[in-house]
Amino acid sequence: MSVIWVKNQTSAQELPPVSDIQDPVASEAQGELVADVQDIDGILNSLKTLLSSVEKLQKIRQEVGDVKPLIGRMLDGELMAGEELEQLKTGVSGLSRLIRAYSDHQAALAKAQPARNLLDQVLKGSQTN
Repeated sequence: MSVIWVKNQTSAQELPPVSDIQDPVASEAQGELVADVQDIDGILNSLKTLLSSVEKLQKIRQEVGDVKPLIGRMLDGELMAGEELEQLKTGVSGLSRLIRAYSDHQAALAKAQPARNLLDQVLKGSQTN
């Protein structure tokens, strides 16, 4: 038996080696895996951001203290002196930081909500194993 090799003269380019050809199914699976890993990293980072914002909010709340009754008294026209006045000054000056921290916390909380789904999936998976 003889083998005849015929060169296709209409094709000016060479075909890539078989090892260089990507399997489209495998490529899609790898792409989804990379996307999943990036999503998981994003979710974990959002949880870390949320934790940091909770810590910051708690710290500022402690620094500001329970200033609401003092502000109420001040708005009612009461005069304060001594320790109450100092506490009021500290509280009022810390209100902007408290509002900013609260706003940051709300944004971090909203961004971290996808973590619920991930935790549900992970916990369901660990319960079946």
